[in-house]
Amino acid sequence: MNRCAPRRLNRQGRQRPKWWPRLVAAMLRPIGPCVGPLGNRPMRYLHTMVRVSNLEESLDFFCNKLGLVEVRRKSSEQGRFTLVFLAAPGDTQAQLELTWNWDPQTYDGGRNFGHVAYAVADIYATCQRLSDLGVAIVRPPRDGYMAFIRSPDQISVELLQDGPALPPQEPWLSMANQGSW
Repeated sequence: MNRCAPRRLNRQGRQRPKWWPRLVAAMLRPIGPCVGPLGNRPMRYLHTMVRVSNLEESLDFFCNKLGLVEVRRKSSEQGRFTLVFLAAPGDTQAQLELTWNWDPQTYDGGRNFGHVAYAVADIYATCQRLSDLGVAIVRPPRDGYMAFIRSPDQISVELLQDGPALPPQEPWLSMANQGSW
């Protein structure tokens, strides 16, 4: 054994077994398409669900301000809820499901699932349009690539520049964060 070679240690500081590299390689090897209920597709993304406390406020934010469109809606008298599915214009594959429970409930934090993210053609123009509509840019796009805003229920929405970052510019470059994002 070469004592100068770096040892392969696990998180507990113990040396990994000799078969470890073969296992990792097997796990990383493409497995090909799955065959099952979806045919030859391995998997299909459906949606991200967020609970909202005020459906009209949330639709105003996501549709009128952010620019998403309603794809479909389902209400259940028995379950006392409404589901509204939204998507970016022309991209119905990645949907956002707004779940509105008719009986008042409190949803704390808003970040318990992470965030939703959308690519935008021009991060600066998008943030300016949202700001003009009264939406706080809680993490300005100082880097020309990433910004965060929040929905009325404090759900974090990440906006990413589609393609390479734009050159940094004012007023975004010198703007501070507002709260958490």
